[in-house]
Amino acid sequence: MRHRPRKRFGQHFLHDPAVLERIVEAIAPAAGELLVEIGPGEGALTRRLAARGARLVAIEIDRDLAARLAREFAPAQLELHCADALEFDLARLPAGARLVGNLPYNISTAFLFRVAAQGERVRDCHFMLQREVVERMVAEPGTPSYGRLSVALQVRFAMTRLFTVGRGAFRPPPAVESAFVRLVPLGAPAPPAAFAPLLRRAFSARRKTLRNALGLPATELAALGFDPAARPEDLSPADYLRLAATFAR
Repeated sequence: MRHRPRKRFGQHFLHDPAVLERIVEAIAPAAGELLVEIGPGEGALTRRLAARGARLVAIEIDRDLAARLAREFAPAQLELHCADALEFDLARLPAGARLVGNLPYNISTAFLFRVAAQGERVRDCHFMLQREVVERMVAEPGTPSYGRLSVALQVRFAMTRLFTVGRGAFRPPPAVESAFVRLVPLGAPAPPAAFAPLLRRAFSARRKTLRNALGLPATELAALGFDPAARPEDLSPADYLRLAATFAR
């Protein structure tokens, strides 16, 4: 009996075999590698990854789906956590884990911010997301899609949109198109503690000038090499790192 998708969990199960195979080929899992699947759902991708000999950890919030996976996979094949991915402590995972998943769209942005905080711990990430979210992830400064998520991820990862996926590949079909994206850590150190609050402050007032958004004197911004009349969306990720370092001092 097929599982009835639950709207509160944002469930849209990927069922297209061609798309699933394309995902596996993009991930290219090797035997013995640790893959952490976020929201395995009915296990369509899980089975293909297990067939490649990967060591699997899965985080599934739906108790019924978690129970099905527990019946299908032995503990030696799959370490299963029935948990909310937004509450699961990613720092528990061994360094070098590879994150994969068809992320529920209703948690995707919040989860990506959590992933950004673990940039030095993961080997790479491969996610299916709403196409609009992927466009925000890879957006350039000064473009409409560029924002807090863009900066938070771009200082930690090199990102590549690999391919788009139509609505018919899912059950039930979502209202939007999807895209599959790869994130590879840059190996850069973690941003200073002032970085995340700075981004929240700047992009909560993205239409204001930099001087008004950050509440800093124009002379101070100019001394740092920034145009006080610029807008938050005009600054590059490197600019925000430099500003955060200044705030930290």
